[in-house]
Amino acid sequence: MQRGGRTLFRGLSFVLNPGEMIAVRGPNGAGKSTLLRIVAGLLQPTEGHIALAPKGEAEEGAIAHYVGHLDGLKTALSVHDNLNFWRSVWGSSASVPAALDAVGLGDLAALRAGVLSAGQRRRLALARLLMAPRPLWLLDEPTTALDDGGEALFAALLGRHLGEGGMALVATHGDLPVKVTTTLWLGGRP
Repeated sequence: MQRGGRTLFRGLSFVLNPGEMIAVRGPNGAGKSTLLRIVAGLLQPTEGHIALAPKGEAEEGAIAHYVGHLDGLKTALSVHDNLNFWRSVWGSSASVPAALDAVGLGDLAALRAGVLSAGQRRRLALARLLMAPRPLWLLDEPTTALDDGGEALFAALLGRHLGEGGMALVATHGDLPVKVTTTLWLGGRP
């Protein structure tokens, strides 16, 4: 893959099976976020291809959830209404209160998302993962801004997802609070 005329990675190949998590590690600018965006279908690879599932198994958009650097929140809407928006978009019957409780935001449901702290905003962004089941979670620095309690809640969510046969591709600079199946290093190992 190239960005700005510079090759980020070439000849990259990996398989992610149910119940597995790959941590994508490397220095800033190595292509971790780019890789997640390619897998999510937000960018096209300059060569090669991505196979997310056997053909006919599911629509591509219904296979993965992507949580990137930006939280994607509608700041004028309440915490509850932010999740309800995504629940409606995805045609889901998931419980908004249950998702908010799972990330420790149940008591803040009526607050405008724009007044949340950075850690609370990250928790709300992660709560979107619970609005519609998807087998693959693509997470870009998911623990950024989370305190110890937030990391524990995230570990529980991710652990449950993997335990139910879900998969995760996680770009990170630090250690994750869940056992990593494989680490994929981009741009050289420190």
